[in-house]
Amino acid sequence: MAGAKPGVHVLQLKNIVVPPALCEGEKFVKWDEDNSQGTQVTLRVDPDGFFLYWTYWADQHETELMDMAHIRDARTNKYAKIPRDQKLREQVNIGQSDVPLEQKTLTVLYGPNFVDISTCNFVGHKPETVKLWADELLKMAYNLLAQNSSPFTFLRKAHTRLTLQTDKNGKIPVKNFIKLFARHADDKRRVEMALDQAGLPSGKNDSINRERLTWDTFLVFYNKLTTRIEVEKVFCQLTGQTFSQGKKMQRLMSVEQLVEFLNQHQRDPRLNEILYPYADAAKAKETIAMYEPNKENVAKNVLSCDGFLLYLLSDDNPVVSMEKLDLYEDMEEPLSHYFINSSHNTYLIGHQLTGRSSVEMYRQCLLSGCRCVELDFWNGRTEEPVIVHGYTLVPEISAKEVIEAIAESAFKTSEWPVVLSFENHCNPRQQAKIAQYCREFFGEHLLDSPIESHKLEPGAPLPPPSLMKRRIIIKNKKKHRAHHHKSQQQQPANPAQFHVALDNTSEPQHPTEMQGNGEIPRPPLEKEGSESYEEDMEVANAFPHLVARLIGEIPDGGGVEEDSSSSEDEDEGSVGSGDTGRPPPTDPGTASSEVEAGAEISALVNYVQPVHYHSFEISEKRNRSYEMSSFVETHALNLLKESPVEFVNYNKRQLSRVYPRGTRVDSSNFLPHQFWNAGCQLVALNYQSLDLPMQLNLGLFEYNNRSGYLLKPDFMRRPDRKFDPFAESTVDGIIAGTVSVKVISGQFLQERRAGCFAEVEMYGLPADTFRKRFKTKTVPNNCLNPVWDEEPFVFKKVVLPELACLRITACEDGSRSMLGHRVLPIVGLRPGYKHIVLRNEAGQPLNLATLFVHIKVGDYVPDGLSDFAEALANPIKYQSELEKRAQQLSVFQDDEENEEEEGTAPHTPVGKAFSDRGATIKESSGTKTSSGGDDSNTKEPTIRTRSNGEVTSTPGVTASESTPHGTRRQNSIPGKSHLSTRSSDEKTAGEKDSALESGTIEIVAESLEKLLGYKIVKEKKVELEKSLEKMKKKHEKERQNMAQLQEKKKSQLQKCHTKLVKKYSNKNMETGQMKRETDKDLTALLEEHESRLQKLEQNYRVTLQSTHLAQIEAERKLQEKYHETIYLALEKSLKTSQAAQLKALQSYHDRRVEDSKRRMEEQHREERKNLIKNTSDKEELNRKKREIGKALVAKGTNERQRLTDMYEEKRTDLEKQHEEVRKKFEEEKTRAKDEIESTFEEKKAKIEKESCGVAD
Repeated sequence: MAGAKPGVHVLQLKNIVVPPALCEGEKFVKWDEDNSQGTQVTLRVDPDGFFLYWTYWADQHETELMDMAHIRDARTNKYAKIPRDQKLREQVNIGQSDVPLEQKTLTVLYGPNFVDISTCNFVGHKPETVKLWADELLKMAYNLLAQNSSPFTFLRKAHTRLTLQTDKNGKIPVKNFIKLFARHADDKRRVEMALDQAGLPSGKNDSINRERLTWDTFLVFYNKLTTRIEVEKVFCQLTGQTFSQGKKMQRLMSVEQLVEFLNQHQRDPRLNEILYPYADAAKAKETIAMYEPNKENVAKNVLSCDGFLLYLLSDDNPVVSMEKLDLYEDMEEPLSHYFINSSHNTYLIGHQLTGRSSVEMYRQCLLSGCRCVELDFWNGRTEEPVIVHGYTLVPEISAKEVIEAIAESAFKTSEWPVVLSFENHCNPRQQAKIAQYCREFFGEHLLDSPIESHKLEPGAPLPPPSLMKRRIIIKNKKKHRAHHHKSQQQQPANPAQFHVALDNTSEPQHPTEMQGNGEIPRPPLEKEGSESYEEDMEVANAFPHLVARLIGEIPDGGGVEEDSSSSEDEDEGSVGSGDTGRPPPTDPGTASSEVEAGAEISALVNYVQPVHYHSFEISEKRNRSYEMSSFVETHALNLLKESPVEFVNYNKRQLSRVYPRGTRVDSSNFLPHQFWNAGCQLVALNYQSLDLPMQLNLGLFEYNNRSGYLLKPDFMRRPDRKFDPFAESTVDGIIAGTVSVKVISGQFLQERRAGCFAEVEMYGLPADTFRKRFKTKTVPNNCLNPVWDEEPFVFKKVVLPELACLRITACEDGSRSMLGHRVLPIVGLRPGYKHIVLRNEAGQPLNLATLFVHIKVGDYVPDGLSDFAEALANPIKYQSELEKRAQQLSVFQDDEENEEEEGTAPHTPVGKAFSDRGATIKESSGTKTSSGGDDSNTKEPTIRTRSNGEVTSTPGVTASESTPHGTRRQNSIPGKSHLSTRSSDEKTAGEKDSALESGTIEIVAESLEKLLGYKIVKEKKVELEKSLEKMKKKHEKERQNMAQLQEKKKSQLQKCHTKLVKKYSNKNMETGQMKRETDKDLTALLEEHESRLQKLEQNYRVTLQSTHLAQIEAERKLQEKYHETIYLALEKSLKTSQAAQLKALQSYHDRRVEDSKRRMEEQHREERKNLIKNTSDKEELNRKKREIGKALVAKGTNERQRLTDMYEEKRTDLEKQHEEVRKKFEEEKTRAKDEIESTFEEKKAKIEKESCGVAD
């Protein structure tokens, strides 16, 4: 919404292009571990890149396919999977025998999420062929445009699926249709009926020839199946037609109506009109030509409802601007200015205490765009470091394999830097191995030293991501210097023993040796305040039964000494001592060997150095951007509540990491927005749990080219701005937004028959977050095409659109299980009628599942300022409203001294007589003011009353001066009248009555000649004259240059000829023979000279003629261009003038009605006074009052009707005059256009005639 960058972003994303080799297919051997032998197949990709599919050599009609969107990775070489069974390995090894099997193996990984991953293995003949398949499949699987395709594209995908999956006869079974679209018996019958209506076989056991299922036939089937009644209803509303369900009508939309639809409904009203021009007739015709299926309608330039639906489903109608998917953010800001896609306990694929670990999880996270993964290193039993969730029952995995997996997958789908968050519990020897593996596998990608331009010194900002492309950054405690003292402390007998208990259960056989010798393979006790300590203490408090069981296994006297690395600062992630009052633990000493080992891995650390958090004040004083702290979510929430502004400022300078609390043993997540609102960059989530927080995380980090980096809003980066995440009022410099979402219908939400509803939520700042508030009613037993069409859900005020996102969900009734959802950023949201393709929990498109919605976006306007905002958008209309209100208020300005209790309340007889006058007077359509733009130079007429009572139109007074009584609005200070005659307040009562009774109003339509004198028209004319004069001077100069060049050429030719003649003349003429030869040569020379002169003149005339013609053609084009501009301005002035005159007539009529009303009220008051004075009987008084009242009502009604008739007569006459002026305008416009053309033809003919005359 707000905050759009200047300029138009040029989309760099490319659609899928399938190499011919993949379309034609390649022979492979497919194998899996469950089968004892391989199968020969032909592997292909369809031309659109929708599916990877294979046919078996044994049965060419048996086809299996894999959705390209479900492919997670494609690997070959050493990372491909090869059979464990030697016999199977030999059987599938085709092609060159000297080439290793893994180089010829293609392993395709696919699945619905990050955990449930399956593999499909193929062995090819040549390594280069297999590599081509692996590379291209990965590109297609992660193509952002494909994953964000329109419903139209997903319909083509469904059509492709049906045509690929045929039976043994090469036909498409009807069962495949039913399987794809429905499961319930009633829905199956709907599918069969739709097939029948599309002219296709519909029997349960029937099959369809592939040739019959054309794309057009499939669209007919889709329309019959979904019966898009709601789209027809919208179409009728837009075209002004009456909607009648079940009644077949030919409904068409004209070019003008389509232009209005594109501009009024589908266009963001806040866009710059120059960068994003309005749709015009040419655009509408182009749209009709592209989407209208009926060729006759295309020829007539009209759009049918079917074509309208195809447009709504198309790529030209996205719900989010495509530039949001591209790399549109500035990647030159310091690293701390970005939200970074982060993972917590990346190795886990389940429960935090009893789940499993997997190396594959690192690959899947990195491939999905995650740029920060966590590695918990512990001492391994075989002197090899392992990764494991310390003090739990989670099995360990090899640290070496994890580092190798990261090296292989880190930059496959994103080239932006990766942060490895090390939580290192290893002894020095195994730490050295970790450092060795990092250097070995990461190689040149490892950022092991600071960049020259960004030194590690106070006050220096972090380097931007653009300087660290394809680099891996290590986050680990950095050893600055060694301390040579030892300290020991006795571990208290409390739940903290949980650390030791779990350690002893997982590694019970290690001998106990002296602390600090570098040989102890057990995990050391994490010191109080570390990230592991925070998590484990929460687990110990939440699960005392588990603690009791594990503590019971500790031998008596099993105290453990704390072993901590030496560092200049404290450990990461602890609860700050400055906040809790707890003194920091002492740093026990270490042996020299440990210091040396720590130096190995410490040398890899630079821009992300974890330190203990003390306070925001201390961090600001240190001013070291390369230092960062980790916070458990509970501690981060406390800091956010206590010091929100300071937390935001802290995150402007340096990184912070927030991770889930330890009691989330089920691997659930917190909502990331609460910490993004504070500017926290590394908000780490459990990727194995695809709950609501992960869905939001995946949805938002898909944008900016799935780089894993999103630039924070400007005021969360600038040091001179302060931001409170709890702000409820608008933020300075940020335009709050308004969003409205109307959920109209759904399509193919699931195959089962069930009730369903839709829910719309917003996440952002606390003030912008609305959860479980907006929900549609449930449509029972219909997930195929439910229609809601309820009132829109309005998010009236979005304080910070840049941090807000919409989540639209379709849910099954009863179980409330999610059928599909979509996360949409508010910035970049496209308004209009949209089809939203839903996603599953992992963000994969659900193909056919869509929601049809109507979205409106705009800038937030407070209720009290809505009129002001409308005035800025349409000042002419607003000025007219001011005039009307001033006219209405004038009743209080004339006779304030005579007002009594009864006043002019509508309950008085006069009030009753005049209260419904608005129902009698209907404003004609001609009184509507053009809203085409703000013309401050256009004058509006005022009404002048002559001394004889006549009223004339005075167009020379501006709109701001034409308020009643000649008053003028200027800085809210009343000014004097600029009318030449006295105002009505200055006139006598007799003059008033004379003017009002005479009814002689002279509002005459302004002539075309007068309108041509308007400033805006004259300016365009002057501009044309100047441009013509400038062009003529330029053309004259060109002709002069040509003439000079011609004379120069002639002079050179004459000079050359004179020299030759002189040469021959000077020869010694000794004999007559020689003289005769010389004369002959001179004659030939003269003839040649004359010939050259003629040729030169001829070329000059031809060039001059073509130049002259080109010049008058340029003048004609300039005149035609300005002709349109001038007459557009003239038309605008005409409309404004005529609308103003009609309003002036209406205002005059209203004033006369009000004056009549006041006179009758005054007369009524006088009669009542006399009646009260002369009548003593109360009953008689009441009776006479009623009689006077009835008489007054009748008189007022008659007077009102008389004035209305007079007004209608004058208005009809004025409208006739206006129509005559409009006709003259059209005639004058055509005449001027013809005159330009005829003048051009005359000049052209004259030039050609002159040229012919010269040639003759």
